[in-house]
Amino acid sequence: MKKIFFVLCVLCAAMMQAQEYSLVWNEDFTDGSLDCNVWNIEVNGDGGGNNELQYYCEKGVSLGVEPSTGKQCLILTATQENYQGKQCTSGRVNTKHNLHYTYGKIEARIKFPKTANGLWPAFWQLGENIDDVGWPRCGETDIIEMGHKDGYNGRQDRYFNGALHLGSAWNTVWQDAQAHEWSYSLQDTFHIVTMIWTPTSVDMYMDKDAHPENSPYFHADLEPNDDDNYNRQLVFGKTNFIIANLAVGGNFPQIWDIKNVTALESGSRSMYIDWIRIYQRGDTNQSFHCASPSDEIEPDNGTVGIEQTDIDKVESGKLLHNGRLLIRRNDNLYDATGRIIPIP
Repeated sequence: MKKIFFVLCVLCAAMMQAQEYSLVWNEDFTDGSLDCNVWNIEVNGDGGGNNELQYYCEKGVSLGVEPSTGKQCLILTATQENYQGKQCTSGRVNTKHNLHYTYGKIEARIKFPKTANGLWPAFWQLGENIDDVGWPRCGETDIIEMGHKDGYNGRQDRYFNGALHLGSAWNTVWQDAQAHEWSYSLQDTFHIVTMIWTPTSVDMYMDKDAHPENSPYFHADLEPNDDDNYNRQLVFGKTNFIIANLAVGGNFPQIWDIKNVTALESGSRSMYIDWIRIYQRGDTNQSFHCASPSDEIEPDNGTVGIEQTDIDKVESGKLLHNGRLLIRRNDNLYDATGRIIPIP
């Protein structure tokens, strides 16, 4: 009986792996202004719990063009200046309460700034229940961070890590941080980071588009535990929201004096995010919520004209047609590329 059960589990796992992911949300920052139905701009100088030096404010967040490629991006900019009692400003945004999800594949195309020494760019997520249970009980998933002190001495452009954090209190945190020195620079142009989050594991990849053979730079099994605060399967089985920020100094780079932040000596530095995408495939207890449904635009290019009767099934701007997601915007329906789908 146990052998039969094991075989069934293996078969189910293989079938799930074979399932294709479908895009459920795409943010390409081309609308001219940041969607306030999705994004919150953080305004504070509390140091992020890490003794960081910056004051996060609106001036550190903008939409604009990345100079070398012409790509329209979300731009987070760190500047050395006196502001609200701090000696530098920067940008941090999140989707708390507006967009959150459980399980799936999330990808972001990012151009990181030159970090050495003192800058700390990050793309990550937190449990949506943070207001109720606090940190670290909510769980933290660091998809990518750069700027750690261990990357000094000429390695900052290729030294990075992914990590999970959870625990019962700030001084009892369990973490799994997996650092890497990559074989090429990650601070030269845009790079795609990917996280695949399932009920049983978390895997993170670098440049999987250009190098599909790449192994994950981070892997963790989401194992159950009798202590709910350290139960990875429980903590990381709940909804999360997205965060992107460019911190200056603090415990991660181990720089607490603006005079030692060499990265800003010649002027401001920016982190450019070209796009962010979330895909899902129907995992058990999967969830997705977005307060701006018009941003959810993505079936595949195989979609064709749809029957008039299907239009009645549209709810909150979304339509499932043959298992694919279409989006209604301004009385039109769109496919994966933004192409209008004809309605007979």
